[in-house]
Amino acid sequence: MRRPHRRLVILARWPAPGRCKSRLAADVGAARAAAVQQRLTTHVAAAARQACSGSIDLLLACSGLGPGAAARWGAELGLARVVDQGEGSLGLRLRRQVVRAGREGVRQIVLIGSDLPELSALDLRAAFSALARGQAMVLGPAPDGGYWLLGLDLQRAGPAARLFCGAEAAIAWGGDRVCEQTLQAAAREGISALLLPCRADLDRPEDLGRWR
Repeated sequence: MRRPHRRLVILARWPAPGRCKSRLAADVGAARAAAVQQRLTTHVAAAARQACSGSIDLLLACSGLGPGAAARWGAELGLARVVDQGEGSLGLRLRRQVVRAGREGVRQIVLIGSDLPELSALDLRAAFSALARGQAMVLGPAPDGGYWLLGLDLQRAGPAARLFCGAEAAIAWGGDRVCEQTLQAAAREGISALLLPCRADLDRPEDLGRWR
């Protein structure tokens, strides 16, 4: 059976105390931070399932647990296919998913994190609709200078390695210029990007007010 030519990837860390949300845990404690991460991941998975149909392949790329436990977690979230994120920077882990998609015949890929309290199925549909209309790249900026969504048409943009490692200078993952540096790298590759509405992730105690 052939896989769909469109794929949505959720990158998620196993929500165990001491293994996730370190900045949040420093204030509210490791157990509560892990509970918040679990609730966020459940929310994001629900939005993804709502947005996807048989024409979109839904994949969980996780870290922090072995293959068997990862498969069980994916099943709990309603996500049939689970892969390991692998090691390295966020850029390397994103690029690994894009390369995998290209090898498996995927044409359009959208990647998101698992800590997005404001995410809705409409956001994901908007990203795929833009790619279907011929947009090579879609980016969802975040208030902290990063981005909450990256979408690529692999026939138009290709794996675009410099989107994940930078060209003239390395992208400072975790800094406040990740979105800006990614757009600069895309421009140097001749890739135009459509910006989606700004959405915040949940990393710090002050972010909890956005989602109760």
